[in-house]
Amino acid sequence: ARNNVLTTELESPIIVPHAAQKNEVRYPFESLFRSQQYALLDNACREYLFVTEFFMVTGPAAQELFNSIMNRTLTMFVKHVELYVQDCYDSIALFLCIHIIHRFQLLMHERSVPALDRYWESLLQHLYPRFEYILKLNIQSIKDCDPQKLGSIDMRPHYITRRYAEFSAAIVSINENFPSDRVAALLASLQGEVENFILKMAAEFQGRKEQLIFLINNYDMMLSVLLERTKEDSKEIESFKELLQARTQEYVEEILAPHFGGMIGFVKECELLQERGQADQMQKEEKKVVMLIRSFNSGWKKAIDDINQDIMQTFTNFKNGTNILQAALMQLIQYYHRFQKVLSQAPFKQLTVRSELLNIHHLMVEVKKYKPNF
Repeated sequence: ARNNVLTTELESPIIVPHAAQKNEVRYPFESLFRSQQYALLDNACREYLFVTEFFMVTGPAAQELFNSIMNRTLTMFVKHVELYVQDCYDSIALFLCIHIIHRFQLLMHERSVPALDRYWESLLQHLYPRFEYILKLNIQSIKDCDPQKLGSIDMRPHYITRRYAEFSAAIVSINENFPSDRVAALLASLQGEVENFILKMAAEFQGRKEQLIFLINNYDMMLSVLLERTKEDSKEIESFKELLQARTQEYVEEILAPHFGGMIGFVKECELLQERGQADQMQKEEKKVVMLIRSFNSGWKKAIDDINQDIMQTFTNFKNGTNILQAALMQLIQYYHRFQKVLSQAPFKQLTVRSELLNIHHLMVEVKKYKPNF
């Protein structure tokens, strides 16, 4: 992993160029940067401590003496970083370099050597603006993206949202130890544009059900990537959890409707009339009650099986599909419970057809068969 330069490789031996060349090893920029800066840090610490002891100076005098010895080297290093940064579009490399500097600053303070404080700040002044510039280019690129120019779209997670998830997870995980409000604000802006982009993409589908499947698949994929790489309480994770939950709830209603829409509509209508104290208006619905009970009794098992097959063939993540199926079946049990409650009150409680109502425990036993084993 690239972020090893911040952990296990932070104080590793420096890269020896001719040895790396001989072995034909290639390194990303942040590894070369770490090696170079670590060599400088080590030499600077030794030089500074020698100067203070040999010339018996401290504070500004020691800094002045150190600068007169090391200034040309430091200027060359800054120039090298400045030249690289000008044409760099690898924002993760730049962000890793920024965090290498934060750790090296701490390391030097632990060694009680303030000699490179201004040098580190000088590097950050080159790295941060370029990093922010690249991030803003990414934000603008997503904003300008026209879904109609991307060719055919299916309901699986889109490659742009996957790239965003990988990128965002990388930046969030690096940012966790030395949080930056500037970076958090840019990430929030990028996330906002990605959310808008997903909605624009979903709008390319004709039916609401297909739109919801596309949204759920994309939110779930982004959430999975972020959960794998970052802390569970990050803002990004909370946001995508909420979006996934809301769209899943809407999808559950959408998938129950073709099979149980009559009963669901009846329940909602009756509950509203009871709430308003207009229960007497429901008397004319007796024939409808008979039809709903018999229709449910004859088709509920097949309907549950159809819903199971539909969900399992639709969602790319098996675990997410299983969770959605459980949510749909629990919602069905709740609706059936509410249906029975409506029929236990006036004007339906005297109806003989109530004896044909399915015992809710039979429904629950059938639903349990679809419970996952993991």
